[in-house]
Amino acid sequence: MSVRVAVIYYSATGTNYRLAQTAERAAQSVGAETRLAKVPELAPPEAIAKNPAWQKHVDATQDVPIARVEDLEWADVIVLSTPTRYGNVSSQMKQFLDTTGGLFAQGKLVNKVVTAMTSAQNTHGGQEATLLSLYTTAYHWGAIVVTPGYTDPAVFAAGGNPYGTSVVATDDGTIPDAAFQAVEHQVRRAIDIAKRLKSNA
Repeated sequence: MSVRVAVIYYSATGTNYRLAQTAERAAQSVGAETRLAKVPELAPPEAIAKNPAWQKHVDATQDVPIARVEDLEWADVIVLSTPTRYGNVSSQMKQFLDTTGGLFAQGKLVNKVVTAMTSAQNTHGGQEATLLSLYTTAYHWGAIVVTPGYTDPAVFAAGGNPYGTSVVATDDGTIPDAAFQAVEHQVRRAIDIAKRLKSNA
């Protein structure tokens, strides 16, 4: 059974981009169709230029498609990834989510499977709150939130966040292998639930 997976992310310096790439590969490894897209950048060019890592990432991802609400309508599974901002969703991701009103009003996001990932500069930098904020939007859509919970050792190895994979964004961009394995498990679990839903539709 074919499942469509949209991986929608925001990333300033690359951490969430790498998580999103891992999510897409995990989906493809179990035969899913995928779309990887970034939400539009809202920061002015002069602000980006002041941070060499941010500018480097923007330059390196020019070819990544810009997310459209149509990607959400197309998908059976929606994977969201964003850095935390003061324990909340980045403004870029929030602005994109706020454009889904038309689909929401038509009921076109009902029963989509949604799962999410995030990052912060330290271990207790608001990751759980950010994931819960993302899921609040999904609840309003009538989507089905699928978290990793404690369903696999990979979750514990990556830090034990049952709401979704979360990582510490380091200056050198290092992400532990355990986090990538947690992403893979999380995405495959979401796809498995989506397949079960489709088979019973």
